[in-house]
Amino acid sequence: MARSGYGSKGDRINLLTNHFGVNFTQVKTQDFFQYSVAITYEDKKPVEGKGISRKILAKVQTELGSKHFAYDGEKILYTVGSLPKKELYFSVVLEDMSRSKSNASSSDANTRRPGKSKKFNVSITFAAKIAIQAIKGTLQGEEPNDHQNAVRVMDVILRQNAATNGCLLVRQSFFQNDDRYVLEYFGGFHLCRGFHSSFRATQGGLSLNIDVSATLLVTPGPVIKFLTDNQGLRNQSLIDWKKAGRTLKNLRVKVSHTNRQCKITGLSKLSCRDEKFILKQKQATGEVKEDEVITVYKYFTERLKIPLRVSGDLPCINVGKSTRPTYIPMELCELVPLQRYTKALTSYQRSKIVTKSMQKPREKMNVLNNALNDINYNNDAMLQECGVSIGYDFTQVEGRILTAPKLKAGDNKDIYPAHGRWNFNEKKFAEPVTVTKWAVVNFSAPCNPDSICKDLIKCGGKKGMNIERPMHVFQENLRFKDAQANIRVEKMFEQMKSELGNKKPLFLLCILAEKKNSLVYGPWKKKILVEHGIVTQCIAPSSNVNDQYITNVLLKINAKLGGLNSRLAMELSKEMPLVTQSPTIIIGMDVSHGSPGSDVPSTAAVVGSRQWPLISKYRACVRTQPRRTEMIENLFKPVTNEEGKKVDEGIFWFDFLELHSCVVFIARGRGFCILILFYAFYRELLFDFYSSSRQRKPEHIIIFRDGVSESQFTQVLNIELDQMMQACEFHNNHGDWKPKFTVIISVKRHHTRFFQHSDQNVLPGTIVDSRICSPYSNDFYLCAHAGILGTSRPIHYHVLYDDIGFSTDELQELVHSLSYVYQRSTSAISQVAPVMYAHLAAAQMATAMKFEDSSETSSSHGGITTSGEVPVPPMPKLNANVASSMFFC
Repeated sequence: MARSGYGSKGDRINLLTNHFGVNFTQVKTQDFFQYSVAITYEDKKPVEGKGISRKILAKVQTELGSKHFAYDGEKILYTVGSLPKKELYFSVVLEDMSRSKSNASSSDANTRRPGKSKKFNVSITFAAKIAIQAIKGTLQGEEPNDHQNAVRVMDVILRQNAATNGCLLVRQSFFQNDDRYVLEYFGGFHLCRGFHSSFRATQGGLSLNIDVSATLLVTPGPVIKFLTDNQGLRNQSLIDWKKAGRTLKNLRVKVSHTNRQCKITGLSKLSCRDEKFILKQKQATGEVKEDEVITVYKYFTERLKIPLRVSGDLPCINVGKSTRPTYIPMELCELVPLQRYTKALTSYQRSKIVTKSMQKPREKMNVLNNALNDINYNNDAMLQECGVSIGYDFTQVEGRILTAPKLKAGDNKDIYPAHGRWNFNEKKFAEPVTVTKWAVVNFSAPCNPDSICKDLIKCGGKKGMNIERPMHVFQENLRFKDAQANIRVEKMFEQMKSELGNKKPLFLLCILAEKKNSLVYGPWKKKILVEHGIVTQCIAPSSNVNDQYITNVLLKINAKLGGLNSRLAMELSKEMPLVTQSPTIIIGMDVSHGSPGSDVPSTAAVVGSRQWPLISKYRACVRTQPRRTEMIENLFKPVTNEEGKKVDEGIFWFDFLELHSCVVFIARGRGFCILILFYAFYRELLFDFYSSSRQRKPEHIIIFRDGVSESQFTQVLNIELDQMMQACEFHNNHGDWKPKFTVIISVKRHHTRFFQHSDQNVLPGTIVDSRICSPYSNDFYLCAHAGILGTSRPIHYHVLYDDIGFSTDELQELVHSLSYVYQRSTSAISQVAPVMYAHLAAAQMATAMKFEDSSETSSSHGGITTSGEVPVPPMPKLNANVASSMFFC
């Protein structure tokens, strides 16, 4: 969607950004030439590993003489000017390939044959021509036909530069094997600083975006030392070998006695002294001797004369296939450098990465300046051929600081946030609740529950909450403290039932001993939300509980029980008529995925606002879908039934008929079933909006979509939005209801940062919609929150569709205001609250999914199954008593 204009509200401020100007000089050759690359073994089987492919193409480079190229590591190669012929064929021989390091994440099985040269066939075929002049057009803010392809070529040139210098490539980031970039060693790994670099088409022309990256690498060195460090042991005899096998799988090692590199496929089941294999021997005449069964230990110590000091009682490393193993004693193997650890990280590892990667603004600017000087792109031969040079100065941009929205507390008192923060000192919650019939359960936490209850009652009173004394405080029986988590939860419920009988509490405060990763948390949430339908709040208090901690707990409790802590003053005024004067529902949605390599289904969560004209209260719906799936198809599926009548069997309509109340809802609302379509969630959301908004249908639907990349924007419109509109039209029986849509994408994972001319982060409310924004579409950067640690990361918002008709200022102020309605805190957050709520809802229900019995499908939301795929386990269905609550808050 094209930009309709620029924002004007807010105080203007001059900023710097980590975009560096690109200059273009006229060159004789006017075109990039794109070629298709095919690399095969002698038996015509394709070569797959990126690392080996780059080595082969490096050999081809020598045969092309002075002709430089950029290779993407797979099937595409670019040159400036053409190659001698449209089709070229080469035979390349690599000597004992396993001796040299590979950048590939996985290597082809054929490359693991020891001590042999390999011959490859390479064909390079002309595919397309891309005008270099497209770069010049982009520099001038134009939109030439080839601008996207030209920018893509430039990015491949950057990757080629890094690969030539022996860097590890991770998409557009690169990491060097240099101790200067090691940030921290821990658990057999080290955190390595690298750099992201990519070209961006902006309103100011083409720019190079450079940012600091970080990734977790395996620390090179002896495998045994790695395992003891990884498991926090001093003695190798205590190593958990099952865990070790999972950790080592697919890592690459150098075998000391052959100096070859191999990939680990597993560990032997027996120790080196006991593991046997069949040794085939040949006489000098070439005749085969009788096969000999020999242990790995004896073969290496007696036949190869290699002394083994510690490997005898340890498993061997398998560098062959599982069906045809090749065993190497562990002490002869060393992990090679630049191996990215791609398995799921622990909370400790994640927190380490976040903490150690933080840089204050001035420090980050200095690091980027030094990196740009070290890389020296202006010496890159291919960039020189393109006539491209990179500037060394941070780009100056003009930003604006939006005024924080006024909030309302209880008794209609005004709250004026300062620096993105506010408090409830001498103020009550906007809509405080009364907490009755509640109880406390303590899972062996070392705290005083009675003292916490007194603090909650006292502090709650000051905030307007009437909190009665709890019905009972349940202490976990110490006999079950070390039992499995689900057993501990079951025993706690048995204890509650014996004490309370049929007196079901309306709220439960759950005290956990562990602050993070409590094993009890998942089973407790599933039991309480799915089976019993009781609102709950889990806490893990420290020994010193202060008023701020108690207030933060009360914020969550009040929101979960239907209250409201603060609201925007504009919600009850006419400041934004497109939202407050026409029935408007605001939707936030996200699809989260399991860790790489896991079979965990993806979790799609959607939240919708309720009680219009409020935009501070939300309800959530969560569903599972096939793993790693971002888009959903068949949301709208018109078919002809047996009676010859056209019906909708799309996901949302079939799901819609699950409840009788929904059938009544359709009879009353007719075509009102709009967003139920999207992700099969909207039956609850739209009915809840209708019933909580004085039986008004939404005329405006504002959708905030998170978790999609720029390459998926078209899919959001063509697949998701299109089906939503089709469904609305299909169910608009009386032709009198046609809601208008606005679709906004929220992108957090990008590499643009803003800097003041001091060492301070940019102020909350800083917005930029010019110079480094897209010259072709409607986007802007907003930093709504106050950055405390590191350098603030703005959110990049893209307006894909808007037939509601917002002005630029109206839309930007709405987005800014939605960062102030997050009920869990007293500070503005980085993203809009609906998106954050979708994150929370997905996380909570995904935790419950881990403990879901696959046989319990009768009470679950239907999972999604596509042809040829394994059925997706359904999401546990929330109990009706909590389904409409902000249980995720």
